[in-house]
Amino acid sequence: MKGIQGVVQLSLLVGAWGWEYKTKRNPAFPLDVVDKLQDETMPKVQAWLDKQHKAGKATNCTLENAAVRQEWSDMTVEARQEYVRAVLCLQKKSPRAPKDKVPGSLSRFDDFVATHMTQAGELHGPTNLFAAHRYFIFVYEKALREECGYTGYQPYMNYDRYVADPLNSLLFDGSPASMSGNGELAPYNGIPQPFPRPYDRIPADQGGGCVTTGPFKDMVVSLGPKGSVVRDIPPNPQRDGLGSNPRCLRRDVNRFSVAGAKANYTYHLITQHNDVDSFYNRYLGQPQLKGDPNPWGLHNAGHYLIGGDPGGDFYCSPGDPLFYFHHGALDRIWWIWQMNDPENRINAVPGQAMPGGHNHGRRQTTQPKNALDSVIDLGWTAPGVRLEEMNDQLGGLGGEMCYIYV
Repeated sequence: MKGIQGVVQLSLLVGAWGWEYKTKRNPAFPLDVVDKLQDETMPKVQAWLDKQHKAGKATNCTLENAAVRQEWSDMTVEARQEYVRAVLCLQKKSPRAPKDKVPGSLSRFDDFVATHMTQAGELHGPTNLFAAHRYFIFVYEKALREECGYTGYQPYMNYDRYVADPLNSLLFDGSPASMSGNGELAPYNGIPQPFPRPYDRIPADQGGGCVTTGPFKDMVVSLGPKGSVVRDIPPNPQRDGLGSNPRCLRRDVNRFSVAGAKANYTYHLITQHNDVDSFYNRYLGQPQLKGDPNPWGLHNAGHYLIGGDPGGDFYCSPGDPLFYFHHGALDRIWWIWQMNDPENRINAVPGQAMPGGHNHGRRQTTQPKNALDSVIDLGWTAPGVRLEEMNDQLGGLGGEMCYIYV
């Protein structure tokens, strides 16, 4: 078990270019190839910000004042417990979603689930997938901080740390400073995938039932199901899944799935896919790589590491708090890719020149014009914003969006 609680101050970049991370990493985890690539990319980040400032285009966002999103295992016990308390707080806050439209939203936490369900098409098309989820996470993080007093920032998961033994990790070990553990064994048929046999299904692992350990063992899931992969879930009283359907949180922490998100997959994605359409399609595992035993793509491989209900439900997946760790990881990957060629990638939008682009296994045949001017609409969860504002995490929204990953 990678259970060392101590952390060390990072100073990897001091002397090389005069800046260091203002946070810490857990010495139990050697830097993987993606961590090293990010460290090598930081001078490009600084150079990009310097250029923006000199041109009068940048806001007051700098590397010195940027918020820092950490990997869960790098956070102290106290920081992890503070985050858990904030999520539990959000699950007790009264909902803001309109009751006539979302009678099943029991809390502010559920409001975000309902948004993901009702805006699924807009959130997941090629044009919006990256930017809309960046905004979604940012607004969730803001709710934790402003409504529940959280003083940190949204953590992410480095998939590579959870490949070998996820259940004994600091994320899933079921301790008070974890995000709860696996579900009880409840056999199901695995997760269908858009590939020919034998890769048409991610096998089930050793969970699938109710979570019984950790801070979220008594969590009540209300919305959905709408596209579940596990068995024996009571149907929602409404056809759209927005009615109240109280049940336990279920998980299948799935090693077969996360095997497709090892660091070598991420490194290849970032370094070998220079145009945004190629990056987007490989992110979704398309086209299938011949001979790859784990062809799921990073998006699906990370989602179904969590699995269960609602984590394995395409529509309701934010109903498992680990959703935000997964999409934080994906946001980090997109950011590293962007910052390796910011001049050409900051405002690159998938789907503008790929009428055959993939939309989670469904073909996308038409694309909007002027994508950067399109509006990302999260309904009652947050004001609409121009997509271009979300492409820049170091200055978007007039500088309100200003964060890095470590």
